[in-house]
Amino acid sequence: MSDLRDTAMSSKAWPFEEARRLVKRFAKQPPEKGYVLFQTGYGPSGLPHIGTFGEVARTTMVRRAFEQISDIPTKLICFSDDMDGFRKVPTNLPNQEMLAEDLNLPLTKVRDPFGTHEGFAQHNNARLCAFLDSFGFEYEFASATDYYTSGKFDEALLTALERFDKIQEIMLPTLGEERRATYSCFLPVSPKTGHVLQVPTLERNLSKGTIVYQEPDGEKIEIPVTGGNVKMQWKPDWAMRWAALGVDYEMSGKDLIDSVTQSSKICRALGKPAPESLSYELFNDELGGKISKSKGNGLSMEEWLSYAAPESLQYFMYLKPKTAKRLYFDVIPKAVDEYHQQLRAYAGQDQKGRLNNPVYHIHGHNVPASDMVVPFSMLLNLASASSAEDKETMWGFIGKYAPDATPETHPSMDQAAGFAVRYFNDFVKPEKVYRAPTDQERAALADLAKALGSAEAALEAIATKNAAMGNDDPLPEADFTSEDFLQSIVFAIGKNHGFEPLRDWFKAIYEVLLGASQGPRFGGFIALYGVEETIALINAGLNGELS
Repeated sequence: MSDLRDTAMSSKAWPFEEARRLVKRFAKQPPEKGYVLFQTGYGPSGLPHIGTFGEVARTTMVRRAFEQISDIPTKLICFSDDMDGFRKVPTNLPNQEMLAEDLNLPLTKVRDPFGTHEGFAQHNNARLCAFLDSFGFEYEFASATDYYTSGKFDEALLTALERFDKIQEIMLPTLGEERRATYSCFLPVSPKTGHVLQVPTLERNLSKGTIVYQEPDGEKIEIPVTGGNVKMQWKPDWAMRWAALGVDYEMSGKDLIDSVTQSSKICRALGKPAPESLSYELFNDELGGKISKSKGNGLSMEEWLSYAAPESLQYFMYLKPKTAKRLYFDVIPKAVDEYHQQLRAYAGQDQKGRLNNPVYHIHGHNVPASDMVVPFSMLLNLASASSAEDKETMWGFIGKYAPDATPETHPSMDQAAGFAVRYFNDFVKPEKVYRAPTDQERAALADLAKALGSAEAALEAIATKNAAMGNDDPLPEADFTSEDFLQSIVFAIGKNHGFEPLRDWFKAIYEVLLGASQGPRFGGFIALYGVEETIALINAGLNGELS
């Protein structure tokens, strides 16, 4: 165990780098509360989304890394800011008129447009928990409404009242002139309307723990800051929550860097240390533009999980969190195949290699073996070439390629076959564009079909290529079940027909035969699809029969 911990302490994997910052935080003494608290935040004015998943997944990775190098217990709280005022009706929800009537109420008081829960926030909170549970995350759910109304925040709120001027001094310089004139870190919950009001604090009474504010109708009202009678503005609220709970670690998007700065100052003004933080980059769409829920660009979590297993999404979230990444459909096959490559590599790696492997940070010590005998990208091309409408069709080819594999013995492979058919039909098929071959390509494809149909022609093509390259190595054995032999045929034909660079030859194969500009290692594709089937595919491409 000590050797493992020593290796982890020097690992360059980013979760361990983050975990070591937490170790330094407690170098002199452990936390008074007895555990290290990780937190993620969720705003239930909308449904859980891919950013919510990413934050919980990445925080869990840091938590797991910390547990590897420290004996201090840990806890993860997923905090829902469900007492926030409902300021805008999302356009993608039913019962728009009803929701408009509930504007400015706390989210837990807004009626549920779906009619399944006591309130809108309660509906979204339930969705959040079901969503996190489906991924097996270990966490404790926390509701702002519960914490405010039950008194769990009372002590911190009274401290905020006492240090009101310090909080204002931090916040006011960050605001525009108009907002600065009326800003207060306390938002009263009106006893008249139930609205969360954005109004100035006119008076404070520290001995009574109250503030005085003016209602929109002009009446001045005095209310306690405790017991759920006020909600703090979000940056002071974030800081108050850190101070009240003793949060030690919370990551957030790059767009919140200034918020982290101001909230950290406020947390210290409340007499508590700010948590360690990581600012991660946001996702972009296919063109590099910022993802917007209102525009519908980018890729949703539901869309990803319609075409690939959740582990591939966790793998994608692991990769370089401080680097902006494009999040669109084309990244899915690459993420799936890289995830399984890492699974296969893990078994043969030493301790250092395993702790640097992304799959360790997804699975911990329980890293499964990969049963993907065919890459996902290859399955997509198989679906294309075979016009597969179901995974049973796919298994007809997979079974010949890997006779020992069955849906029962290779469940991930079986799942991937189904995903590949769906991905192909929904996303790839509509974009497929076949083209006619050029004269050079037509001659090369004809020779490829001939070489695949005859051992003599195949070996002659390889010999011709070897002679042209000054290679006097002996010819390989003609084995049409070998991916390497099949690839050597394809390579030799491209060389013999003068393709320079050679990738133009493979690009031609993909565009003429598969209707795409890129594809798999073609020797592997032939082995999977079948030699006779590939010859028929080539002939169809030459005859203009593909569309």
